[in-house]
Amino acid sequence: MTLRVRFAAALAAVLALLLAGCGSGGDEPAPGAAAPGFPVTVDHAFGRTTVPDRPARVVTVGYNDADHVLALGTVPVGVRDFIGAFDETTRPWAMQALNGARPEQVGGNEIDIEKVASLQPDLVLGVYSDMDRATYDRLSQIAPTVADPSETAATPWQEQTRITARALGVPDRGEQVVGDVERRFADARAANPQFAGKNVDLALVTSGEFYVLGQDDARTQLFSGLGLGVDPTTQTLSSEQLGQLDAQGVAVLGVPPQTALANPVFANLPAVRESRVAYVGDEASPVAGALGFVSPLSLPYALDQITPELARVYGTT
Repeated sequence: MTLRVRFAAALAAVLALLLAGCGSGGDEPAPGAAAPGFPVTVDHAFGRTTVPDRPARVVTVGYNDADHVLALGTVPVGVRDFIGAFDETTRPWAMQALNGARPEQVGGNEIDIEKVASLQPDLVLGVYSDMDRATYDRLSQIAPTVADPSETAATPWQEQTRITARALGVPDRGEQVVGDVERRFADARAANPQFAGKNVDLALVTSGEFYVLGQDDARTQLFSGLGLGVDPTTQTLSSEQLGQLDAQGVAVLGVPPQTALANPVFANLPAVRESRVAYVGDEASPVAGALGFVSPLSLPYALDQITPELARVYGTT
């Protein structure tokens, strides 16, 4: 498993709609005819997938695809929950959109393909799944399957939302969802002009190791969305390299402050001495989970929790 998905972890005002395909009598297509706007074709890393008709039974096999589907008004019948502490029934940003439903589990670290098949889906979404070609081929035998847009790069949340909306047949709603969240970011930037032109080191601490997350990790998208510069690629830092955490601000993810400060090199960094460090959530915290899910539902929640800490850090520079 790649580093960008090893750790993945505001209540969105999203109303759970009826499953797609249930329309009023006058709007229903003639028997045998596809719903308006269908079929649709979606490009991804393994080619092109055609969705012939509006899907009614959606299974999500990506790390955060369930959030995107919920944000667009569809409740999936099956989900892959790779962080047990943050399934749909406990994620504070997803519970309202779930509206009491309990989707079936179709895997954790790995996709349970037999379970996916048992749910008889008419669409499988894995836009942020890191699935390989063999997995894609097996899933495609079950139902039209949309894989990651790229096998290497982290997909921006806006693009993932639009891809998901296209596959579900609700592109206009996708644009509305993207616009609503982007306005939240714009409001946060306007309220914190001190972020402009500044950079941040997002330090992930896990299993005693320090990493600086880069643009290849989806968790940095919240920080870049606030106007902060982030490193281009993720790097592992040895104890001797911790002095590289010299950005104008440092955000620590994955451990509580006392754990990070137990490392004497980290504890003596100028950023630490000058109170330029924001501790944004240990591994089990909802804030860290919201960063990991990086979705239209989780990002507003994370913004509300993290922005005040970043404002404190950059208010001192």
